Amino acid sequence: MQDDSFIPNENIAPVRHRRRASTRTRLLVTAAVAVAGLGLGGVAVAAAGTDDDGTPPAAAEFDAQARAEAASRADRSARDSATPTPASPSPSVSASPTAKPTASAKPKATTKPKPKKTTKPKPTWVNPMKGATITSCYGPRWGVLHAGIDFAMPAGTPVRAAFGGTVEKAGDVGDGYGISVVVNHGNGYLTHYAHLSTAKVGVGDKVAAGETIGLEGSTGDSTGPHLHFEVHQGQLWNQIDPAPFLRARGIDVAC
Repeated sequence: MQDDSFIPNENIAPVRHRRRASTRTRLLVTAAVAVAGLGLGGVAVAAAGTDDDGTPPAAAEFDAQARAEAASRADRSARDSATPTPASPSPSVSASPTAKPTASAKPKATTKPKPKKTTKPKPTWVNPMKGATITSCYGPRWGVLHAGIDFAMPAGTPVRAAFGGTVEKAGDVGDGYGISVVVNHGNGYLTHYAHLSTAKVGVGDKVAAGETIGLEGSTGDSTGPHLHFEVHQGQLWNQIDPAPFLRARGIDVAC
């Protein structure tokens, strides 16, 4: 049933309602912002829709501002990319102030060859009267012991020490040997040189092997010029056969 009491007022204008931005408009704005964020050179242009009455919505104003900012960023990005970046200077390698200078290799000193030591030949025993004739050997003779070897040479022939040592006797002491010399060799042996015409050394003298110690003669109990030669072992007057003794030392006396 209709209420007749309600009378419409014809002078009241109808109310218009503002429509929200369509979904299509919102998508276009979002796409423009995304393109500007990537820094691309181009500017995405999106056409904003309008309401039916021609009034631009608030989303369109935001879209215009976003496009302006995107264009500014793109222009600045293009300028920055065109400007060459100066290469950073490589740090120069400098010597550390505390580093010690490397010493240059010193040339090796030329070592002079050491002179070879000349070893003196060991003293050897010698024949007391080389070249003499043996007239008597060691052994029994005329009922007594002939305690040495007789070397016969002309009177005055030099008599030499058979080995080095110290003179213990020199001269005639009245024992039948006439002028004689005894040399102690310091190795447990002594040698006796008898019937000399003269002695060339004195007691206590040092003599070497082959050194002249006297001259051959015929003093004392002698029948002619000759050298009576004896070898004493350990002590004086302990005579041994000189022939094998000298042969063991490289001297052959044919006895």
